[in-house]
Amino acid sequence: MVKIIASSVRKGNVLEVDGKLYVVLTAQNFHPGKGTPVTQVDMRRISDGVKVSERYRTTEQVERAFVEDREHNFLYEDGDGFHFMNPESYDQLTMSVEDIGDLKAYLQEGMMVILSVHEGVAIAIDLPRHVTLEIMETEPVVKGQTASSSYKPAILSNGVRTLVPPHITAGTRVVIATEDGSYVERAKD
Repeated sequence: MVKIIASSVRKGNVLEVDGKLYVVLTAQNFHPGKGTPVTQVDMRRISDGVKVSERYRTTEQVERAFVEDREHNFLYEDGDGFHFMNPESYDQLTMSVEDIGDLKAYLQEGMMVILSVHEGVAIAIDLPRHVTLEIMETEPVVKGQTASSSYKPAILSNGVRTLVPPHITAGTRVVIATEDGSYVERAKD
């Protein structure tokens, strides 16, 4: 275990609190005008999936569990969950739908991801920052709309809704940020 200050906790970190492991979902630092700065940490208990919200003083020490971050190849999804393979040892790991959460929409076959492994169990996943997807449907261009100020809704090939600039049409391949599902740019392929 490594002790770190609460203000340096980030999304995806694994903390040990009262002998149980938690994966950090969000971590925000608050600096009120008066009083002590605090870090609000929302996390999920790995053993049973219970979500917990904790508040620490930013200088308070928390225990970060030792996890191994390794690159894995996403193979497929079935009734058991999502299957990943270590390209060096060919060992396979499975993660449940609950562990993957909303990120499952961005997983693509063959995609390289970083899995956080603790004692042989995959507990957290880190996707590439951007994925390339196709626009399945979007509204037609409205004449006179300025490109800089207005975005229009669109549905991606993975079923996720996002906002795109007016010049993007159905069938266009675009780069999407996996963190929040926002439009980054038109794909260069």
